[in-house]
Amino acid sequence: MLQQRTLQTLTRAVGVGLHSGERVELTLRPAQPDTGIVFRRVDLPSPVDIPVNATAVTDTRLASTISHAGAKVHTVEHLMSACSGLGIDNLYVDITAEEVPILDGSAASFVFLLQSAGIALQNAPKRFVRVVQPVEVREGQGVQEKWARLDPHHGFKLSFEIDFDHPAVDATGQRVVFDMDTGRYSRDIARARTFGFTRDVEMMRANGLALGGGLDNAIVMDDYKVLNSDGLRYDDEFVKHKILDAMGDLYILGKPLLASYSAFRSGHAMNNRLLRELLSRPEAYEIVTFEDERAAPKGLAQLAPAW
Repeated sequence: MLQQRTLQTLTRAVGVGLHSGERVELTLRPAQPDTGIVFRRVDLPSPVDIPVNATAVTDTRLASTISHAGAKVHTVEHLMSACSGLGIDNLYVDITAEEVPILDGSAASFVFLLQSAGIALQNAPKRFVRVVQPVEVREGQGVQEKWARLDPHHGFKLSFEIDFDHPAVDATGQRVVFDMDTGRYSRDIARARTFGFTRDVEMMRANGLALGGGLDNAIVMDDYKVLNSDGLRYDDEFVKHKILDAMGDLYILGKPLLASYSAFRSGHAMNNRLLRELLSRPEAYEIVTFEDERAAPKGLAQLAPAW
């Protein structure tokens, strides 16, 4: 039986929120089988649990925000991406503010935290959402066109293409395909950082956003070049970060997907629309488990190797 996964022990991190600039403490704790991933706002007078699911997403401007009972948590996608990449099914995330810490702007720190705590197999079958019919969402036309799509696939594969009119981005790869069967998330995707432009940062800060952002947790560009002295971590780091984000956004579904995801200029809003479109079409998916681990896609069956 392909088993569910949680942590062996708890682990903690302290950082700042990318947009709020607030100090935030994060504690990742093991959870029982079939719990899913649950964020818990422990700073409130009465702690509020916010279970992760596609309909819990209430804001997708600049990040994915989930809410429940009046409580919210912003910028969940990088931690969710790490959970997707390592196959974590059940987890409590205690948080002392309303935004997940940005740490280094990628998912690498979260991968390190999760692997340091150890991954434990649980006596319950891992459940997948298997896409059996194509599902697609689109908007805009011409230069404004963007779309995202899920197709049937025995495994989990992502293809993403970006289209930024900027010299520094144009000089890099703008399309990436990542297959969990043949790639390694911690090596190939997790280290890709979020990115932004100085002109946008100035505007966002004027609106009370990006208050915790800087060269230590983002790729920052002026009108011509990357300003980070250490350059890029991958030749195609920009589009790899979009893959990282997409993995996190899709994992908000609450179960891992068996599907091929492809997208052009998609973002948090379109990724959530895609999940909601899938859920609105019960004939397009089924819930499956693997009694024989050998029948599962190998990239989703094997525990991720440590760093």
